[in-house]
Amino acid sequence: QVQLVESGGGLVQAGGSLRLSCAASGRTFSWYAMGWFRQAPGKERELVAAISWSGGSTYYADSVKGRFTISRVNAKNTMYLQMNNLKPEDTAVYYCAADKTALIWPVDTFGSWGQGTQVTVSS
Repeated sequence: QVQLVESGGGLVQAGGSLRLSCAASGRTFSWYAMGWFRQAPGKERELVAAISWSGGSTYYADSVKGRFTISRVNAKNTMYLQMNNLKPEDTAVYYCAADKTALIWPVDTFGSWGQGTQVTVSS
């Protein structure tokens, strides 16, 4: 089983930036696609961005294209989400997730989740 721990959330003004990190342990990180989800109060969890096991392919939700960048450093077992030009509607708990199946892209099914980190964007 993989363990995922997010960090980097916080309170920021609109237009500001944050970088989230997701540290993984427990299995071979570089074999699995990863993703970032978010869930705002009263809303369903949504996929924000995903990245293939090698980092060579990415996916972004339309709402964050051009503002967010997903990346990973396999040697550090860590994935990142750089968030720029943040908007109040980006306020949510952000979760990292790992694919259940190794060495495939697009993602099969996300099977492991972190505990989440709160991002709050003030207007």
